[in-house]
Amino acid sequence: MSFTNSFAAARAFALVFFLALPGFLASSGPGFALTATATVRDANSIQLGDVTYRLDGVDAPELDQVCIDDHADPWTCGLDARDRLTKLIGGRPVRCDDVGPEKSFGKRHRAICTAEGDKVSLNEQLVKLGFAIAREPVKANVKPAAGEAKTASAGIWKGCFVAPQEFRTGKKDGALLGAACRADRDKEIRAALFPEELTMPPSCSIKGKLAVRARVTGNIGIYHLRGCPSYPATTKPDRWFCSEDDAQAAGFRKAYNCRRPK
Repeated sequence: MSFTNSFAAARAFALVFFLALPGFLASSGPGFALTATATVRDANSIQLGDVTYRLDGVDAPELDQVCIDDHADPWTCGLDARDRLTKLIGGRPVRCDDVGPEKSFGKRHRAICTAEGDKVSLNEQLVKLGFAIAREPVKANVKPAAGEAKTASAGIWKGCFVAPQEFRTGKKDGALLGAACRADRDKEIRAALFPEELTMPPSCSIKGKLAVRARVTGNIGIYHLRGCPSYPATTKPDRWFCSEDDAQAAGFRKAYNCRRPK
């Protein structure tokens, strides 16, 4: 084979490999590690290239979740938790070690992620600062950090909140957590944690409604996009999402009468 033909073949192989790489990464199983510039989707999720990982052992407040602070005021704890994770990364490359699929979050995988130069994982740091609670299954070493955060009333533990899992499913009678919870103010606290008019987080305009009929397709709710006939008719949404991927990962399906806006 001539040099020219060899070079052309090598270049073609490189192109095919490059185009296949995102799919390869997305389908990689446990034990695979990826290092790249990170995009923080929320305090639970980090995107490296085309791959989105959930921090293993971590359950952080959702972007649209409300907590009560230590002054008994409503607090956008989900946004603050996301911003804290962004600050922990500080623009550095992040390495995520895949530890297995996350069945309840669509095609995403769980991972233990560490920012370049750190010895402690982002999973553990976020939990120790009190901006997330420990969640099964856990391969990351976060349980000691969770105990420390609760004892120190750090982060969301200084106030009152419901577990993110219970917020996602609209379980309004779930356990109240945190140092500022008061049994004599139970009704008022729950009304603040589950407001009738849930505030839309910045750039998160997709509406989600919990719906029994969605269970037919194995979902817990239905989401509606701007420009769709069902969007203006969907009042008092139970959830707000920043992307369709986030909505689907949370167990919501697209409204059948809703097509992607042009």
